[in-house]
Amino acid sequence: MNDLLMQRLMRKLEVLPEDKAYQVLDYVEFLESKYADRPAGAPAFQKVAETLEDTMRAGRVPVTVIKGTMDAVGKAGKFLEGLAAAGKAAVDEVRRTEPKPAEEKPKVESEPPPA
Repeated sequence: MNDLLMQRLMRKLEVLPEDKAYQVLDYVEFLESKYADRPAGAPAFQKVAETLEDTMRAGRVPVTVIKGTMDAVGKAGKFLEGLAAAGKAAVDEVRRTEPKPAEEKPKVESEPPPA
């Protein structure tokens, strides 16, 4: 999708009430299932959050409750992303600073001991 079309869609979505935005999402997911060459991928945590959101919507939970829940889940996701990035940076730092194993010298075969 080109940037102009993406920006135009975002402008239209930003002015809709949240319950109408969910209707747009439903329609987009319908179009995706019917016409997309491949399903849209999402990181694992985001898939879990989307499943939670869909479950709440199916249970007819009020939009304000869904919004609050998803805001909290989004903050948790950002925290976990930061935690994962910090862990990766720590591992990279350890790998960079740990001494390299000394190259082994080839073993010189000696004659077997006399029997």
